[in-house]
Amino acid sequence: MDSRSMIIASRFNGPPGTGNGGYSAGTFAALVGGGIPEVTLVKPPPLDVPLAAGEGGVVDPDGQVIAAVRAVAPFDALAPRVTLDAAAEASTRYAGFADHPFPTCYVCGPERPDGLRVFPGPVDDVVAAPFRAPAEVTTETVWAALDCPGGWSVLSPGRAYVLGRMAAMVTELPAPGSESVVVGRLASTEGRKAAVHSALYTPSGRLLAHARATWVAV
Repeated sequence: MDSRSMIIASRFNGPPGTGNGGYSAGTFAALVGGGIPEVTLVKPPPLDVPLAAGEGGVVDPDGQVIAAVRAVAPFDALAPRVTLDAAAEASTRYAGFADHPFPTCYVCGPERPDGLRVFPGPVDDVVAAPFRAPAEVTTETVWAALDCPGGWSVLSPGRAYVLGRMAAMVTELPAPGSESVVVGRLASTEGRKAAVHSALYTPSGRLLAHARATWVAV
């Protein structure tokens, strides 16, 4: 598969039947040749469907635009570091254990034993969780790990959101099998939209990647 032909495999789902927003955005980000990639999801990314680069961004076999991609300027990491111990404790209080809009999500679904199992819980004014990198960790994996913690900084019982737009700066991939800390922070809300930030740190506090995103209430 090259950067102009993409398939989101079914195991990388978010809401049932569609791709996890972060993983999909990370896949589509490969179309940005230079600069920091930003991906706007126009439609829910389909699973196991060949997608391609088109005039409007990423298109499905019928030519319908699935996502728009562009390069943006670098931006700062605004989700602060949280220690691994604090993130592990917070993860035991993950709201998604009790009420999850998409419990089979590849990233944060408690019903996905084969997923990334990122369960962000509250730490002061952010949410945080440990993240153990899978053996096949990729840039797309890191986009996925950055995605859901941002969402859980605004998600609440009975109020579901989905990813609308995401930009990410991945400086370094975590080593396969290593444990790091992912943090999500709510920046602002306006109507149905929420601006969030997320970041991935090593246990010693080195920044590996960070993102900004817009989530939209459904």
